[in-house]
Amino acid sequence: MKQEDDIRQAVQVMRQGGVILYPTDTIWGIGCDATNADAVRRVYDIKKRDDSKALICLVDSEARLQRYVRNVPEVAWQLLEVAERPTTVILDDAVNLAPNLIAADGSIGIRITREPFSRELCYRFQKPLVSTSANVSGYPAAQNYKDIAPEILDAVDYVCFSRRQEHKPHDASSVIKLTRDGVVTIIRK
Repeated sequence: MKQEDDIRQAVQVMRQGGVILYPTDTIWGIGCDATNADAVRRVYDIKKRDDSKALICLVDSEARLQRYVRNVPEVAWQLLEVAERPTTVILDDAVNLAPNLIAADGSIGIRITREPFSRELCYRFQKPLVSTSANVSGYPAAQNYKDIAPEILDAVDYVCFSRRQEHKPHDASSVIKLTRDGVVTIIRK
């Protein structure tokens, strides 16, 4: 299957409220429309994860990030500009997202993806995508397609074909929390 067709299928499934498995700029992820509370609920159910543990989302650009965070602090832009690897920033004042995706303190973990497949997927979808590791909570994350458990594969509505043959180590993103009052906390290096 051509990448363009793969992306078209994934977008169609998400527009209908479905859940997908897809390769990201880090590890394989479970994804859905980050503005659809029912789809987000399904992701929590698939992962067997308590919804008090917030999920992150991916966007394709700085402009799209600004649509979902009320006030992005300048330090976030500086950090993203110098980051040498995928970096998720947790920012205050999330807006326009599914309420069950936003943490109790009003923050959201969000990452601008630079990897070609996930970036094009986000661009074509025109909204943020939930991006959480393709595993049941508490089990190792799926670095490659071959690592995804059958119960996860069976639980989603669409599994992307792109990058299934890849067999190389992938790391999760760095995670840094930036509060509106300037406090910076490294959650994961």
